[in-house]
Amino acid sequence: MTWLITGGAGYIGAHVARAMSEAGERVLALDDLSAGVPERLPVGVPLVRGSSLDGDLLKRVLADHAVTGVVHLAARKQVAESVAEPTRYYRENVGGLATLLDAVAEAGVRRLVFSSSAAVYGNPDVDLITEDTPCAPVNPYGETKLTGEWLVRAAGAAHGISTVCLRYFNVAGAAAPELADTGVFNIVPMVFDRLTRGEAPRIFGDDYPTPDGTCVRDYIHVADLAEAHLAAARRLSDLSGDLTVNIGRGEGVSVRELIDVIGEVSGDARPPVVEGRRPGDAPRAVASAARAAEELGWTASRTVREMVESAWRGWQRHHGG
Repeated sequence: MTWLITGGAGYIGAHVARAMSEAGERVLALDDLSAGVPERLPVGVPLVRGSSLDGDLLKRVLADHAVTGVVHLAARKQVAESVAEPTRYYRENVGGLATLLDAVAEAGVRRLVFSSSAAVYGNPDVDLITEDTPCAPVNPYGETKLTGEWLVRAAGAAHGISTVCLRYFNVAGAAAPELADTGVFNIVPMVFDRLTRGEAPRIFGDDYPTPDGTCVRDYIHVADLAEAHLAAARRLSDLSGDLTVNIGRGEGVSVRELIDVIGEVSGDARPPVVEGRRPGDAPRAVASAARAAEELGWTASRTVREMVESAWRGWQRHHGG
């Protein structure tokens, strides 16, 4: 097997490349480097610079490297940006996937893992979100991921491609400091950024129907997520058809609880300031992790504190702390 990882030099992609290569899989990365960093990739993993929108390039890469499976992570993923630039999100996230699937079908590749998101669910009022919870995305990013799942399953059925769609919940942490997330778009780096600038962390709403009034989320260590990709890729060896799986810990952590852990780890436990609710924030979004355990033989093993500690080491490396 040779696996092509699109978006392979990104935060999640590089973790997947590392986990798969360390497990003995042969991998190569495709990345346009709009957010990717070549130095994140393990030694010996080839990098092709380019976009999943470039069909001719994809066909050459699949042929030249005798690719037999694809892990598709390349996508734009900022919710606010998707609201401001919906056509760009549909063009890159859905159009890039369509172009990739055409190349995959033509090359005779029969295995594909698709990076989806819990954003496909929207804001369901349930204790645990299962894979059968109705999907009702509330922003263009989530819409492109749900549309992507439909497209993956349809192309799989049409061309005999076995597929796994992984719906990630909230990703944090780093397997090594050099692999840390360098963006400031998710809650952990956002809090780090505030503390580094001498400002208090922000909580958007503390009057939700939750134990401490703040939103509850399911946080997954990126190293666990990478191992889930490896498990999904190997599951495809005996899977005929499609599989859709939540990737989370199955445990809820409130925003206030998370900020308390960040304060302990960073040594800066200044009290957060409470601001008004943000539109579209669900009170609770926690995964049922049962299907991942049953179908992939995978469960998350790392704690929220391990996520925060590893992310803090990465933040200090990249931001001179």
